Amino acid sequence: MKIGFIGLGTMGGPMALNLRRAGFDLRVSDLRPEAAERHVAAGATFVADVSELAAQVDLLLTSLPGPPQVEAVARLVGPAMRPGSAWFDLSTSSPTLARRLHAEFAERGVALADAPVSGGPAGAKSGKLALWVGAEADVFERYRPALDAIGDQVILIGPIGAGSVAKLVHNCAGYAMQLALVELFTMGVKAGVDPLPLWAAIRQGSLGRKRSFDRIGEQFLQGTFDPPNFALGLAHKDVSLALELAREHAVPMRLAQLTHAEMTDALNRGWEGRDSRSYLILQQERAGLAIRVPREDVEKVIARDG
Repeated sequence: MKIGFIGLGTMGGPMALNLRRAGFDLRVSDLRPEAAERHVAAGATFVADVSELAAQVDLLLTSLPGPPQVEAVARLVGPAMRPGSAWFDLSTSSPTLARRLHAEFAERGVALADAPVSGGPAGAKSGKLALWVGAEADVFERYRPALDAIGDQVILIGPIGAGSVAKLVHNCAGYAMQLALVELFTMGVKAGVDPLPLWAAIRQGSLGRKRSFDRIGEQFLQGTFDPPNFALGLAHKDVSLALELAREHAVPMRLAQLTHAEMTDALNRGWEGRDSRSYLILQQERAGLAIRVPREDVEKVIARDG
């Protein structure tokens, strides 16, 4: 299999190098020819013209800054790629763009998949990356050996665009959770607790001992909030006390106030005795959703991934 790789930056450079280390016939391209020096030293071929590169390969991989660059590269490589070849875009980009390009490339007989990665520069170097792929199942399986050379958690999420949706959910949720944690953490420090022991304490609490997204798989994903593990009325009391403490120390609490308001709305529906996370139903209602995943399916994912 001849593989082309465009974009040898912080993420793309190490990923391309891992492909070469795995023994693949690799051609690379970047706006900065010096970025390819270590790849050429490892046996890869540098091709300055991305259209020429695209015409030579069975599989094209790209790692680019965002949608404008992805679309620009698409205009260059699209006419050059051979029918029966494929393009997997590893960039964090737009699912809407991926779906549009997928339709355009399909007319030329070229498969296109979105396959954003998660794991940061360290993961790109070590190969400990998650790849979330949006593609047809047969396309995914055909090129999976190359993907396995890049990451250790290669997952088909669904059809085109699904990988990018997963990546955007993950990244935006991470930043939002960090902001919520820091909001409460600043309140704790201003209330008189030293930062280090406060951090050491909360990371060993019930929330800290679980992976960030594990709790979604419990009541929320299954749509079961009865009987409660911890009652909403008690959780509302805890958040109220935290906000009271924040007011005493003049700490703004925008996200905690929003959480309190959501919980209050749920209490006004008579949900005091339901599980503390039952207020999360309100967001589903606003989005016009009713998420229900069988418990056994959730448990299979947890057992598989740890």
